[in-house]
Amino acid sequence: MKILFLGDVMGRAGRRAITENLARLRRDWKLDFVVVNGENATGGMGLSGAHAKTLLDAGADCLTLGDHAFDQKDMLSFIEQEPRVIRPLNFSKNAPGKGAKLFTAQNGKKVLVTQALGQVFMKRPFDDPFSALGPVLKTHPLGGMAQAIIVDMHCEATSEKMAMGHWCDGRASLVVGTHTHVPTADAMILPGGTAYLSDAGMCGDYHSVIGMDKAEPLRRFITGMPRERFTPANGEATLSGVYIETDDRTGRATRIVPVREGGALQTSTP
Repeated sequence: MKILFLGDVMGRAGRRAITENLARLRRDWKLDFVVVNGENATGGMGLSGAHAKTLLDAGADCLTLGDHAFDQKDMLSFIEQEPRVIRPLNFSKNAPGKGAKLFTAQNGKKVLVTQALGQVFMKRPFDDPFSALGPVLKTHPLGGMAQAIIVDMHCEATSEKMAMGHWCDGRASLVVGTHTHVPTADAMILPGGTAYLSDAGMCGDYHSVIGMDKAEPLRRFITGMPRERFTPANGEATLSGVYIETDDRTGRATRIVPVREGGALQTSTP
């Protein structure tokens, strides 16, 4: 299979990059399945139902969220109606929606998508992501019920992301980090056949401070005092993420390529 994972969509600029480019990428790269992290698509904080629909209509097969999953209150009800939106497994035992789902790709093959939140340096205490993911991976053995398995590890610490990658090695097709908005240079295939990248980066304007207009973050760093709310930067966005190819029989990755297209970052495509 040919799978594309795109990192955190940041505000209007990120949404625009998705709507203007994803259909073309699906066609040109002959993609079988596309996952988009929509965590910051609405004003940089969460995802609204309307913007989720925009990203799905643009060509995403599945949207993942993160620690801002329910910052937009209508997502509490929208996620119950739209099974293509996945919230973190370990967000809360009472959270609506699901943290894992087995999808049928356009070619008829099965793809499991799941997401977990890390614990290190996160503002809120979340349950152990390893314990949350364990039963899901046990129930869906790679190469069995699922031809491909994608794990979105949404957290701050690269060490925690790397630990999750090694822990999932041989049990997932891809473990990819989200949340920090900066693409890393460590794309690799682990010994057990799991493709790994510490952070997919963001789909947003990189002439910014992790996607936010520079003025207010700079003021706070320099003066220690807030004046205004953070607002997403709205220049040309870079689509950032990762492309993998998998063996249908085993589910293991055979190729991994970082993706960066448009905007300020150096281009990288399959």
